[in-house]
Order: sequence, then structure tokens, then C-alpha cells
Amino acid sequence: MAKLLVPLVVLGAVSGAGVPVSPPSPRCPPRCLCPAAAPSPTLLCARTGLLAVPPSLDRGAVELRLADNFIGAVGRSDFANMSSLVHLTLSRNGLRRLAPGAFADLRALRALHLDGNRLPALSGPQLRGLASLRHLILANNQLAAIDAAAFAAFAATVEDLDLSHNNLPALPWDAVAAMGSLATLTLDHNLLERVPAGAVARLPRLARLDLTANRLRALPPVPGPPGPALAAGGNPLHCNCELLWLRRVAQPGRLETCATPAPLAGRLLGAVPEEELTCRAPAVTAAAAHPPAVTEGQPLRLGCAAVGDPPPALHWLGPDGRVVQNGSRRLVGADGSLELRVATLRDHGGFTCVAANAAGEAAARVDVVVVPLPVPRGRDGDGDAAAAEAGPGPSDMAQAGGNDTWGGPGERRVVAAEVTGSSARIRWLPQRHVPGVRMVQIQYNSSADDALVYRLLPPSSRTFVLRDLAPGRLYELCVSALRVVGDPPAAPRSLGCVSFATAAAPPGCAAPPRPHFLGGTVIIVIGAAIAASVLVFILILTARWKAAGARRPPPALTSVCSQTNGGPRPAETPELPPLPPLPPPAGGGPAAGGARGLFPSHSYPRRARPRRHGSLPRLDAPEGSPLGPPLRPSFGSTHWMLESTV
Repeated sequence: MAKLLVPLVVLGAVSGAGVPVSPPSPRCPPRCLCPAAAPSPTLLCARTGLLAVPPSLDRGAVELRLADNFIGAVGRSDFANMSSLVHLTLSRNGLRRLAPGAFADLRALRALHLDGNRLPALSGPQLRGLASLRHLILANNQLAAIDAAAFAAFAATVEDLDLSHNNLPALPWDAVAAMGSLATLTLDHNLLERVPAGAVARLPRLARLDLTANRLRALPPVPGPPGPALAAGGNPLHCNCELLWLRRVAQPGRLETCATPAPLAGRLLGAVPEEELTCRAPAVTAAAAHPPAVTEGQPLRLGCAAVGDPPPALHWLGPDGRVVQNGSRRLVGADGSLELRVATLRDHGGFTCVAANAAGEAAARVDVVVVPLPVPRGRDGDGDAAAAEAGPGPSDMAQAGGNDTWGGPGERRVVAAEVTGSSARIRWLPQRHVPGVRMVQIQYNSSADDALVYRLLPPSSRTFVLRDLAPGRLYELCVSALRVVGDPPAAPRSLGCVSFATAAAPPGCAAPPRPHFLGGTVIIVIGAAIAASVLVFILILTARWKAAGARRPPPALTSVCSQTNGGPRPAETPELPPLPPLPPPAGGGPAAGGARGLFPSHSYPRRARPRRHGSLPRLDAPEGSPLGPPLRPSFGSTHWMLESTV
């Protein structure tokens, strides 16, 4: 038996040595599988107990599966530079946080699975960069809010959006309606209470819409036939005439059930006859103004209540018959109330509350009384008659005659002085007899503008300058005292009104420049003047330097000599006395010292010393000296040198 085992072991060793074994890929993270037989780089890291995204991922991978792990957060650099990734699965990880731009580099990603996690909300930057995404699965999370910009990156490419089993009370329907390629929208098991009319109709390729188990009481009609496959069971539907379209498209097996009205509660919508799906026309139950009469400039609130099936929508018509829109002075509330923040003479009259639903309309009139501010009385007593005949004018302020308001004989309460084309100074009398004054209010407007302008001043103010007025216009201004007396605070007390006209602009003359334009111009002019002065100064210095250089005569040199190699020196230069002969060496003549006797200066070091060349005249020679006139030292000549004895 042993003789048979030995050849088998040898044969196995030889055969094993002949088959090469590929070492593990350095790009495959630990615990992950990287099948080499896959047509594209694939990383299988599911159910491996990972606590975070492995840092050693193959950045060229096409598919990455990280499902069923314990990854609680995804950072900005976890999927950086993975531009080839097409499929990413992060399902069932308990994921709570996505860093902004966590998927910014996944430009080729087409499928992203984030279901089975604990994401509380989605913001715009979290899904940024997914320009090719087609399938987004966010089911079974804890989403309570979604930012309108969260879907902006892939609105044109996404085909499948799954938001089921979340806590969404509302959805950014405008962002969803912009998904032109969306084919499947799954919204079941949420807390949705309404679907806006026309939101589904704006999705031309929608094939399936799941709204099961929400809190919807009504459904807007969907386009068709053929329309998208709709599932709306498990909602507390209010079965009336608005659901006739759903009753007509219902198919066997549909589970849409009526919750109200009471006679239809608990019945399947498909089993209810169409004649029982009725609506009731609206009726206005209450409409009134609070308070019914106000002074011009005070706030006013109009309330309206109506009943009907379905609940009617409320809107208001003004005294001119136009629909009241929200603005700076008017605000329509969600409950149908109308708030007039500043009552004007144009609000005097009848407002109409209109209630409308699918069964009809109902209207109720509410009369509003706006008492104009006190009309000033002129000295001749004609002011009241003229104002009474004129009635409410186009302006929001009470009409006043002249430029002053008179509080009594010889007393002017509000005065407009120093009136120019763009400003006016307003003065008023002290109001010490008015208790509890906390602030002084000035309100004014022009004859060509309906918008009131307000200014709030301290109670001690007695004058104020109005600026930025338009030239050639009539302005109407009132001064009021804001008091705090009692609970609620007392209404503002009028201190007086005044009407004044600004001066017209001269024909053919432009308006004076603004102060900031003048300031900028002055700065530019001053800077230009400084620059010009510096330039002129530099030119003057340059010209003077050139002129001084031209007047300076060239240096006159009487003798220019250079060192020669033993040649005769000029006759006019006196020779210096010869140097004394060097003493003979201690050893005798040249024969005694050999080469050292011929070159005695090389036998020991000597320090070089400065010496004036003998061929040069003295620089400090006096006038008339036989050495000739003294020379000036020149830095460009070689009159000084350092010699060494050779």
C-alpha cells in the first residue's frame, strides 16, 4: 500500500507545480469577492460585516454591492474617482448620513439602491453629480422631508423612483413633474394628504403610479385612456362626484374603499353606483368685516366661511370687481380671510366673497367703510365744500387744500417748508397733550403712485426732511401719533395732513448728479492731478540733469602715462632716486645660494605694499612745480595700483 501512495504523491506534486496559481488581486478588499470570470470588474462585499466603505476599492469597478452590512455613514471620498461605476447597492445597512457630494464622481451610475436604511431627509447636495441615474430606490427609510433640489441632477434621466414605506407628509411635486422620462412612481405607505391637480398629467411617460396606504381623501384625474396603472387602495377616500373618473376606470380587484360620507363608508368604490356619487353646491355661512368701519390708514380684516361638498375654495373680489391678489397691503389667508393691512379710500365699498366647488358657486357681499382722515379747513371756509363735492380721489391719502393743515384759527399743525424738486422739510407742533405717544409716523405718496411710504420717528421729533422725491409731482402727507394705551393698544391719532408739490425740473437740463457720482468724480480728478504733477516733476528733473551734464567741461589731463616693460620714461617726468642695493646673502654670491641667490624675493614671503608708480606726476604737487600741474583723481583711470617685487 505504501508503495502505491508514494508514486501518487509525487505525481500530484508534479502536476501541481505545472499549473500556475494567480495571487490575490491587490485591489480586491478583504472579505470581498472579486470574480475574475465577470465580464467587467465587480466587487461583491455583501454580508461581510463591514462597518464602513472599504478604502481599498478598485476605482475602475463597474458594479459594487455593499448590501446587508453595518455602514452607518458615507463620506465624500468613499466613492471618489469611481467614474466607471454603473451599479451601486447600499441596501439594508442602517445608513443614517450621506455627506454632501458623496456620489459626485459617479457620473456613469445608472442604478442606486438605498432601501432599508434610516435616512431622515434628503437635501440637494446629497445626490449631486448623478447625471446618468435611471433607477433610484429609497424605500423603507425614515424620510420625512425631501428638498426640491434633491432630484435636480437626474430629473431628465430617471425612469424609476421608489419612495415607498417612508414618513413623507408631502412631496416636491414640481420637482417630480419635471421628470420627463419617469415611468414608475411608487409612493405607497406614506403620509401624503393631497396630490396637486395636474401633477400627474405633466408626466407623459408615466406607466405606473402607486399611492396605496396614504391619507388621501381625493384624487385628481389622471390622463387617459390609456393612462398609467393606478393603485390607490387603503386611502380614506371621500366618495363624491369628484371620484366619478376613478369609478369609471376601476377594474375588477381594485381595493379603493370609501371612508366618507357615512352612507358609503366601507364600500368599495367600484361597487357604488354613479348616481350616489354626488356633490353639494357651496353656501356662504358667514361674511363680515372686523371692524366694519375704520379710519384711513388703519388695518382691517374680512372673514368668510362656506360649506359644501367638496369643501369650496374661497376668493375675494374688490370694490372694482377684480380678483384680490396678495400684495403689500392685501393678504388672502389659507382660511379664506382677507386682511387689509392699510385701509385706503379705494377700499371703501363692497367686497365679495366667492365660494366655488365642483357643484357650483356662491357669493356674499361685505361692506367696508373707510373714514377719510380729517380734511383741512381753509381760512375762507371753502375747503369743506370743495372736498365734499370731490369725494374720494385717486390718491390713498385725504385731499388737502394748500400747503398747510390748520388746527384752529391762526394755528398750523403740519407745515411743508423748503420744498425743492427732490426734497421737502416737514414740521409739526409738539403733542404733549397726547398721552402714551411711543412713536411718530409719517405716511405719504405722490399723485402718480398708489404705494404708501412710511417713516417712523421718535416721539420727540418735530421735523423731518423727505428726500428722493420726484420733481413736478403733488404729494400728500399725514403725520400720526402711535400710542400704547390700554390692551389692545389704541389706534393711531392723526396730528394733521399737508399737501405740497415739488418743483418741476428745468426744461432741457438734466437732473443733478447723485452725491456718490460726485464723490467718485472728485476722487478721479484728484488722482489725475497728482499723477500729472509727479510726471511734470520727473520731466523737470530729467531736463536739469541733462543741462548740467552738457555744461560740465571734460577733465584736462596734461600727462597720461602707462607702465612699460623697461622703456624710457618721458623727459618731463623727473626720475626718482634709485633704490639701495640689496645686501648679499649670508652664504656668498649667487654660486653659494644657487637658484635662491638669483631670486632672493622667493626665498621668503614679503607683504605687498601700495606704491605710486614713479611715472605718474604727484597729485598733490603745488602750482608751478617741476612735476607739472596737479591732476584730479579719476575713478575711470588706473592711476593707482598695487605692486609686488618679483
